[in-house]
Amino acid sequence: MLISSLNAAAFADTLILLVAPDTANPQATEQAGDVVRIYDTVTAQPLGFNIFHVSQYLPELTGNGQVFLTETQVERLNQLLTQVGFTAELAADLSPKFVIGYVKSAEAHPDSDHLQVTQVEVDHEQTLQIVCGAPNVAQGQKVVVAKIGAMMPNGQIIWPGALRGVTSDGMISAARELALPNAPKQHGILVMPADIPAGTPFDFDQAAAVVAAQNADKASI
Repeated sequence: MLISSLNAAAFADTLILLVAPDTANPQATEQAGDVVRIYDTVTAQPLGFNIFHVSQYLPELTGNGQVFLTETQVERLNQLLTQVGFTAELAADLSPKFVIGYVKSAEAHPDSDHLQVTQVEVDHEQTLQIVCGAPNVAQGQKVVVAKIGAMMPNGQIIWPGALRGVTSDGMISAARELALPNAPKQHGILVMPADIPAGTPFDFDQAAAVVAAQNADKASI
């Protein structure tokens, strides 16, 4: 897994790389040149890297928030790690992190009166179990799934987890969680048009148009 992000306002010219979720073990850092390695002190496994002066190594890289590195860019970063004395530990992750999902089933959570345990088909015919608390989630819907490794617009990262003892591998997203313009304030997921195939990479512009259409329909009632 490789989650990459830029935040020029907070960390000028620094690429932040995450390769694993935080652990309960103590963490430590070590720096060599323009690279800081963050690791678990018990397992010695890397959790992430900070690349300072990243424009010197990837001058073409732009953006704010989550960025997606090509295989060539990851190889150049691995060369940098090797040059400063670290192991080349980065692997490119080119799979889309926001996709259209099809809710195959939605059942009551065994230990909650408001959560539902859903089975959601995403890309590559994969089915994810996702615990969802939205009141409007239902079987048969097309929804927006933030998969493991997605970074939400507010900076939240989606990791494997569990809600009240039930595994949840992703998040079914609301329009406001996706920071879409004029997103409804009420609690509820964004339901996408039924004709969009499951697994389609999520299009933020298309979703904004869906929200606008839904708002227009409500206003006309």
